[in-house]
Amino acid sequence: MGNRNLAMRLAGLVGALLVSACNPSPPPSSAASEGEGREFQGIWIATGTRQSIPFGTDRRASIANYSGTLMLSGAARPNVGFRADAIVLNDTRTSLVGRAVWTDERGDQAYSELRGEGASSSDRIVGTFVGGTGRYAGATGTYEFRWRFLLEGEEGTVQGQSEGLKGRVSFNRESSQPGTAKP
Repeated sequence: MGNRNLAMRLAGLVGALLVSACNPSPPPSSAASEGEGREFQGIWIATGTRQSIPFGTDRRASIANYSGTLMLSGAARPNVGFRADAIVLNDTRTSLVGRAVWTDERGDQAYSELRGEGASSSDRIVGTFVGGTGRYAGATGTYEFRWRFLLEGEEGTVQGQSEGLKGRVSFNRESSQPGTAKP
């Protein structure tokens, strides 16, 4: 129990350090004009809970919710931090599907749909932006990463981080609600 509490405190400290390292991001510049894309990379660190059920003899289904920090960097917007929340449904035989919301320091949000290309947590996960609010209104584009679990507690507590998170985002101001982007 002591190791779990220490690990959770360490995760919180890492998240706080990432968030505090973020400088407030400037409003979108002319480089963020409608339709122009921006490339980014970063790291997503999150904790959460996962509930699993056996689904036959060699199959499991689980639902998890994660909350943590996301730190992006790139030539157009270095050191931008977000609170990142996700809900994920995973089936060890088929794949993963989920939804994520990234919230910046102003409260503006970017919405994305998550899909896993394999049944293992080490397989690639692809996010597709489907809109947002404020300066992320009409966000479109994709990102990808692999997820690595750092801690998996007996009570369903999990902690992990992304590996190789990278993507590209563009803005179409006319389409800003979740689900308006075509798959």
